[in-house]
Amino acid sequence: MLLPALLASVSDHGLEVADTLIQVGRFLVIFLAARAMAELMVRLQLPTILGELVAGVLIGISGLHLLVPAEHAAQLSGFLVQLVAVLAGVGTDQVRESYTQSFAGLEQISNLGLYALLFLTGLESELDELVAVGGQAISVAVTGVVLPFALGLAGLMLIFQQPLVLAIFAGASMTATSIGITASVFAELGVLRQREGQIVIGAAVLDDILGIVILAVVVALASGEALSLTPILKLLLAAAAFVALALWLSRTAAPLFDRLIDQLKAPGELVVAGFVVLSLCCFGAQAIGLEAALGAFAAGLILSGSRYTKAIQESVQPLVALFATVFFVLIGTRMDLSVLNPFEPANRPGLLLAAFLLLVAIAGKLAAGWSYLSREPSNRLLVGLGMMPRGEVGLIFLGLGSEAGLLTPSMEAAILLMVIGTTFLAPLLLRLVLPRTSGDAPSTNASLRPSKSEEHTSELQSPCNLVCRLLLEKK
Repeated sequence: MLLPALLASVSDHGLEVADTLIQVGRFLVIFLAARAMAELMVRLQLPTILGELVAGVLIGISGLHLLVPAEHAAQLSGFLVQLVAVLAGVGTDQVRESYTQSFAGLEQISNLGLYALLFLTGLESELDELVAVGGQAISVAVTGVVLPFALGLAGLMLIFQQPLVLAIFAGASMTATSIGITASVFAELGVLRQREGQIVIGAAVLDDILGIVILAVVVALASGEALSLTPILKLLLAAAAFVALALWLSRTAAPLFDRLIDQLKAPGELVVAGFVVLSLCCFGAQAIGLEAALGAFAAGLILSGSRYTKAIQESVQPLVALFATVFFVLIGTRMDLSVLNPFEPANRPGLLLAAFLLLVAIAGKLAAGWSYLSREPSNRLLVGLGMMPRGEVGLIFLGLGSEAGLLTPSMEAAILLMVIGTTFLAPLLLRLVLPRTSGDAPSTNASLRPSKSEEHTSELQSPCNLVCRLLLEKK
């Protein structure tokens, strides 16, 4: 009786070791690859987010297979699986099973990175400026949704003879903008607080809302349900109410937050209180049918008027540097570049469709930059390029279409290539455009480091140095 129990205990310990090795090994691979590529991009004067996306491609299903989505666990590097199996003393099948079961935890951490990034974006947004460009943001958002959708739908049906539902889905996949990618690039290149940056952020938030509505319509059509206007109108009203409430709280809640912080004495009160507000807003947004990411941005906007805004930013930035990296690397790991091979006959229909979708996806968002009126000089190309990346939003559309069995292999490849193209082209083109408009801006990493003057001021104002100065003055 003791021997089986002992063997079971040893086996359980081996699985725990394997699970730990897998989880720690993932972070090791992610951060080493991301930092190496980010350093390369900085030296090439390109946004670091591009390096993180490339790092994901290199270690993902298109590269070394060191980190692959759970549904592709069978493609995980054999060497890596064997290494973990030997070190943990378990079988390779158990390693793959442990990898699959624990992958959801990594995705949750990556979502935390996205929420922290959007929270920081909201904190850094100028509320008055965001409200001032509200009409322009609405114009950009609506144009950036309607134009790609209409052109894509018409072209796919008239030129490529695609079925209606499939054409609607492909057109819908081009409508949304990845606010996470845009916010990261704009912050790094120093244009987030400029008028154009605020227009793009406002439009991207509205795009997110419109994308949810379109997605609800597409899912209903794909499932064969009768299309009803009632749930769509409810969703639009919920979104309007949520945005209005967030704007009202941004004017009224900051003083209450400040008084609460003044009463807290335990260390870490700012980051914990900030994340409580973040969690509440994410919960509220998700509960009424919106995306949690929208709630994260709203949380930052609510606290943007606080006296502690700068301190909150400084406490959140290290979390963004860590967890947003995981988010962007995971986007790269999901990109299968094998569909780019033109010598594979099965890829050719998808490449033709992809060329059309990519052209429409780029042209539609660029045109949105010229869709608003402005009395002041405005860099419309910057606005159009900022709306271009689809990123994780496009991948969500693609995943839903694949799960529903709605997409043909060629259309699935075409949408994936459109997402890859817009995601990688946007940071590159923004970096080419910005030196001619706003000059070189310090990188995000540089912004995390205090300047020499800040270090000197901090040193003079520390309690120990103040006491020493007082004692010296008395002498």
